[in-house]
Amino acid sequence: MTTSGKRVILPRSERKAPGEAKDLGPTPPDQVLSVSVTVRRKSPLSLKDLKGARVSRAEFDQKYAADAADFNQLRQFAHEHSLSVDESASSLARRTIVFRGTAQNLDNAFGVQLHDYQGPRGKFHGFTGTISLPEEHAGVVEAVLGLDSRPVAKPHLRFLSDAKKKAAASTAYNPPQVAALYSFPAGATGAGETIGIIELGGGYRASDITNYFSGLKLTPPQVVAVSVDGGANAPTTPNSADGEVALDIEVAGAVAPGAKIAVYFTPNTDQGFIDAITTAVHDTTNNPSVISISWGGPESSWTESSMIALDNACQSAGALGVTITVAAGDDGSSDGATGNNVDFPASSPHVLACGGTKLVGSGTTITSEVVWNDGASGGATGGGVSNDFPLPSWQAGIGVPAPSNANGGRGVPDVSGDASPETGYNILVDGTKQVVGGTSAVAPLWAGLIALINQQHGTSAGFVNPTLYANPKAFHDITSGNNGAFSAGPGWDACTGLGSPIGTAIAAALAGSTSAGNPGAGRGGSGSGRKKPGGSKSGKKKK
Repeated sequence: MTTSGKRVILPRSERKAPGEAKDLGPTPPDQVLSVSVTVRRKSPLSLKDLKGARVSRAEFDQKYAADAADFNQLRQFAHEHSLSVDESASSLARRTIVFRGTAQNLDNAFGVQLHDYQGPRGKFHGFTGTISLPEEHAGVVEAVLGLDSRPVAKPHLRFLSDAKKKAAASTAYNPPQVAALYSFPAGATGAGETIGIIELGGGYRASDITNYFSGLKLTPPQVVAVSVDGGANAPTTPNSADGEVALDIEVAGAVAPGAKIAVYFTPNTDQGFIDAITTAVHDTTNNPSVISISWGGPESSWTESSMIALDNACQSAGALGVTITVAAGDDGSSDGATGNNVDFPASSPHVLACGGTKLVGSGTTITSEVVWNDGASGGATGGGVSNDFPLPSWQAGIGVPAPSNANGGRGVPDVSGDASPETGYNILVDGTKQVVGGTSAVAPLWAGLIALINQQHGTSAGFVNPTLYANPKAFHDITSGNNGAFSAGPGWDACTGLGSPIGTAIAAALAGSTSAGNPGAGRGGSGSGRKKPGGSKSGKKKK
């Protein structure tokens, strides 16, 4: 192939200058970096067009993986720009080819000027402006990840404060107690299933796993750590991201004690996040049937190309029958930013977005359940309307409020569960007992429930959203409370979604479900294009 010299801008690749970070100047030209290039599919993938069918891995590779010819073309591009190809990290199924090279050669290859920055969460490299590629190569590339390594997400957990620990009103549960209150299926353990967990930092100690589950009189689950992009199981202190890792493993493992748990450790960058998801979805060694994600950030903090790449990875999961549960955020309707925002990847229309409640009960009886909102310092469930993803067909007619722009419309969350640290979960992290809440607890709680159901049914539930929205009576409807801009009410709302689970009813609704479902409209080639959302639901938006 002859290089024409003409370059074109990669669509939706624009990066703005990182806020609250000091520009340290150009990245040293000889510094070696790695980038993951997302390559187009052989054929467009639309879960809607699959009409409820799922595909085998062989069929996926034949139709929806990257084309070997496109990889060969990009190997030539790499050679032309003195970049090497990390073949062991590249994958046609994941549609990812990995380049390594110096900052100077990456600058030249992708038309950027890399700079180093010092931010509140550490040093990183990045760029401003857009990525460009030679015209003859640009058509096969959907995203270039790794040229900017700014942190993109934070864990959605909240520790119970010392003052609250002393308050008579606070309650703490072991995860099986929460499962009993939500009527999780009895007799199932998740045996034969694997729960995948994505972690962008922190680590776990084997001694914690042994001691925690022994304390619950449960056999400790098999837990394996999978390294992605150099991420590793690296525990430090109880108040670090170790709390997130412990919460995810211990909640999922305690409600589905027979399941294997695979923890995918990766750097906190869009490259790491997306590579971890694609690795988990296409992991034929551990073969997770459900993946839990408790990290995220406001949609506005992501580039469009990164959001599309991550959403496309979640579409692949749906086609292969893998369910993805995602925490909806802990900072109310603002998501910690200005105005109303929803958290991504919870706002992807191809995941099950999990909001939070405050749960009070005993045994199998719930005495009170309201929206989780413990005030500015205590946290509140995320929820609202996406500005980037349109209204999916399965949310039509449920009263999702109007989005702020014509591109949006997808309502968040889909479902909910106990998240308030004041009615939080007992966990063990780095040898220390803690009470923890946050929507970070809800994603692994739902992942554990899905694992139980998958074992019961002998098949994975896959993309569950269309089925769940068709069965609103399978939920405890939460009608009291607010998350700031939005209030709860009968039916779906932008605080708790459809509500918290009635586990046996969820299992019945998903019985025989082997589908990727019908996600309706989505981004990046899914669905049937953009749709205008319905009007606001009366009484749902707080005045």
